[in-house]
Amino acid sequence: MTARSSLTVVLAAGEGTRMRSSLPKVLHPVAGLPLLAHVLDATPKGNGAALAVVIGPDHGSVAAEIARIRPDAATFVQRERLGTAHAVLAAREAIARGADDLLVVFGDTPLISSATFERLRAPLKKSAALAVLGFHAADPTGYGRLLVEGDRLMAIREHADASPAERKITLCNAGVMAIEGRKALEVLEKIGNTNSKGEYYLVDAVAIARDMGLEAFVIETSEDEVRGINTKAQLAEAENVMQARLRKAALDAGVTLIAPDTVFLAADTKFGNDVTIEPFVVIGPGVTIADGAVIHSFSHIVQSTIGKNTSVGPYARLRPGTLLGEGAKIGNFVETKAATLEAGVKVNHLSYIGDTHIGANTNIGAGTITCNYDGFAKHQTTIGTGAFVGTNSSLVAPVKIGNGAYIGSGSVITKDVPDDALAVERSPQNNREGGAKRFREMKTRNKPPQGK
Repeated sequence: MTARSSLTVVLAAGEGTRMRSSLPKVLHPVAGLPLLAHVLDATPKGNGAALAVVIGPDHGSVAAEIARIRPDAATFVQRERLGTAHAVLAAREAIARGADDLLVVFGDTPLISSATFERLRAPLKKSAALAVLGFHAADPTGYGRLLVEGDRLMAIREHADASPAERKITLCNAGVMAIEGRKALEVLEKIGNTNSKGEYYLVDAVAIARDMGLEAFVIETSEDEVRGINTKAQLAEAENVMQARLRKAALDAGVTLIAPDTVFLAADTKFGNDVTIEPFVVIGPGVTIADGAVIHSFSHIVQSTIGKNTSVGPYARLRPGTLLGEGAKIGNFVETKAATLEAGVKVNHLSYIGDTHIGANTNIGAGTITCNYDGFAKHQTTIGTGAFVGTNSSLVAPVKIGNGAYIGSGSVITKDVPDDALAVERSPQNNREGGAKRFREMKTRNKPPQGK
């Protein structure tokens, strides 16, 4: 067996359908990441692997996403939609370099794994010139059937062309293919457009390879792993499968999910040890939750870092840029954004903390608002260590509250408060004896009583 180190991956990310959406198909999300991102993450990297991505014309947003995730990728444009083989040959320049292996993958199969790609390459290390990924379909209608003899692949028969006997075959073509790199271009260039649609079909590569005296094999995987996305219903099905995988992985890693089916995770969620997630929690992309943290029910967290032994929720919303230090507490109906709360900070009830840095062991009273936006720009609030902000206070940014400072309840703070100072901003209370009675009499004079 010879070592095969160099690899060219051609990923077809062009549009087949837009799923009734202005968003390109491969940018629709599953588990918080675009379909394309999942496939790019699974494709081989390093060690002589070169990635070529084929996109449709006017898909600048897709090209930008590719550059963000895999800056090593070369991008090619398929100007006309003339079939799968035509799409692959749009990357002719990359294929012509003649790597050991060519791997053809698709941008709308988010559940495929890197291990499956490696299994697909394995026959090329032996005698095969081509390997096709197959699966047993619960309902094979519409899929190309894989016709095999033993472990050899003889042909791929499209459903429309299949005989009644062939239509009973459940082993179907997933579309993903590995080809011996130095023969790949020769095989692909022999694919013609003699079908009724006048398109160039990648499946014809099997018959061409066999006509050249080359061997083809099938590598089987699960139907779930090769789910392609062409409709919103299929997108939802893929999300369901992905969430089941992520929940199982979290449970296997020691995370306590009290009601797993009610918790939604992102593909990049990171957990420490002894984390507890209560029911009905949604975790979006970019979240790290450290040891001992508890996320209470009905909380929503995105692009945030949750420190050790913290408590979040219930009914909390942590927006991008939130960083909670060890032992911090975010209570019910609290929203944070671009906020750093150092160790031991408590924001227990009904507050908004945005564009704010809060020092250790500070207490934020119920109903406190950091007024960070003036209608034109965002401004910063800085609160020192060991401070106390009373209930129903408004901190009008930019403003600084010093270490150990105390803000009286109901205050609107517009000026900096020094360390250990007491700040109270209230209008004097005016009690008018009998005023309520006189007000009622004025309102009801010459009017009949009204029912409640």
